[in-house]
Amino acid sequence: MTRLDWRKSSYCQEGSSCLCLAAGETGTILLRESEVPSTILTTTPARLRPLIARIKAGSPARALGREAML
Repeated sequence: MTRLDWRKSSYCQEGSSCLCLAAGETGTILLRESEVPSTILTTTPARLRPLIARIKAGSPARALGREAML
């Protein structure tokens, strides 16, 4: 198994829950939360790019299509 180089978000503060990313095999991107490192989500740059753009433009809930839940 290949060792992954996990990188923390630049917005991560000491002692808080942080988003970590790593490059996966075959061009995938792996995501995990620092509080639950055993749960890993897999995505592609093409799928992650619009999500990040929407988060930067507004709220994360809106980016996930959860406007009705607010």
